[in-house]
Amino acid sequence: MDMSWLNNFSSELVRGAGLTVQLLLFSAGFGFLLAIAVALGRLSNNIVLSNSARFFSSVIRGTPLLVQIYILYYGVGSVLAGFPLIRGGVLWPYLREGFWYVALALTLSVGAYVGEVLRSGLRAVPKGELEAARAYGMRRGQILRRVWLPRALQMVRPTLAGESVMLLKSTALASTVAVTDLLGAANIVRSQTLRVYEPLLLVAITYIVLALLIEKSFKLMGNTASQRRVH
Repeated sequence: MDMSWLNNFSSELVRGAGLTVQLLLFSAGFGFLLAIAVALGRLSNNIVLSNSARFFSSVIRGTPLLVQIYILYYGVGSVLAGFPLIRGGVLWPYLREGFWYVALALTLSVGAYVGEVLRSGLRAVPKGELEAARAYGMRRGQILRRVWLPRALQMVRPTLAGESVMLLKSTALASTVAVTDLLGAANIVRSQTLRVYEPLLLVAITYIVLALLIEKSFKLMGNTASQRRVH
């Protein structure tokens, strides 16, 4: 296996890996906040909120992520480019970059999928614990932050770890809209060196390492939570 090309393209691969991690962290962070809103909306007694959250979740989960990225990048991006005020505005340097459209698509995806996971976790929390929190004098917001949401996250932690790994692999779709993520950097190597196997193998190993780090992180969080309950 000839890896002599690596010295010439190491900087592109490192930048691509960094962009992949940025996409992962951005979409995971904002997507989780959206997921909480979706889960609470699905559990709401308000028909409008409940149906809106259900509609959002059904649309996002019922359409391929690649289609959503194309709609945002080629559809919304083209519409925005048609407005002179937007093209000349301070946000245009960001709106013309594919990174933000991919990040938005991934954030919406996380919000829909993890929202359903959190909904199941929230429903599984014993009502007695919530009633005990109310009897203790906690308000709704305090119950959500201190009891309801933490207990739900504890229950669905393995599922969240799997969803995070799936999100990592989904970031590879960024290369389809001219975003030079890790896979995009490998495509540059392939086009300029005509080598396919070696760069893709390096990319696969990198994804495996990142996936293991994600799983290890969730395991450590679970162990930390267990130790806190013991003490």
